[in-house]
Amino acid sequence: MTPDGLSVALRALSLVALYQAAGTVFFLALMRGALARSAAGIRRLALASALLAAPLVVAHETLEAARMADSFAGLIDPGMLRLAWFSGNGAAHVAQLAGLGVIAAALGGTTTGGGRLRLATVGAVVAALGLTLTGHSRTHPAHGLFALLLGVHLLVVAFWFGALWPLLQVLRAEPVALAGRVLARFSLLAGRSVPLILLAGLGMAWLLVQDWSVLRRPYGELLLMKLAGYLLLLALAAWNRWRLTPLLQANSVTAVPALRRIIGAEFVLICAVLTLTANLTALYSPEG
Repeated sequence: MTPDGLSVALRALSLVALYQAAGTVFFLALMRGALARSAAGIRRLALASALLAAPLVVAHETLEAARMADSFAGLIDPGMLRLAWFSGNGAAHVAQLAGLGVIAAALGGTTTGGGRLRLATVGAVVAALGLTLTGHSRTHPAHGLFALLLGVHLLVVAFWFGALWPLLQVLRAEPVALAGRVLARFSLLAGRSVPLILLAGLGMAWLLVQDWSVLRRPYGELLLMKLAGYLLLLALAAWNRWRLTPLLQANSVTAVPALRRIIGAEFVLICAVLTLTANLTALYSPEG
């Protein structure tokens, strides 16, 4: 495998683990009062995801030295390693590591009180927003607006993606009535926030894409694939909200396996979209 190929793989894995960690913390913070049996397992998920994400972030940024050298020999070149870690990408990854460290420290005890959860939430925000310190957020003429749009995009993606696995834990561990209340609350929050993913994404595309011909190049093709994935996710989420969640609220146990399947499909689909994002940001640009 080439340094580029390995970099894309590590970037995809690190994005999945990082946004699982941050989003699970957001889920805990927003749903903590509604959770019973599942709370401890969801806390452990956030901690494990943060501990997994940190070495993946380090490995991905270190591999930038090999990409710049166009050879794995760059991994043992002190000059290349310094260039990698003291670049804009390095600053972004340092912020991500700091946020992940705060999450791990806050959730590492046997219990999580309100103060620890608030601290973990601060860490989750820092980790999720790390990517606003690099790329077009630094170099675009309207970098402030771009960073704002990207920040909104990343926070909502983290909340949506990071909630899916905890929702599966809720469905497995909680009574049907309580699970129904949690799903209804999540659906309400998601219904208000998830459209911001598309609006922020379209705003960033408007700032970056100067010529419609980009849609015939790899960058544009990947953008269209991400859009298709988002629209499919919206359809699945709408089915959950308007069809399956009301059944669960009515204490219908038959809704549980259907919800598990749909939520599992959403999880896999968002992982695929994050992999597309890793390819898009690592290998292509709107200019070429």
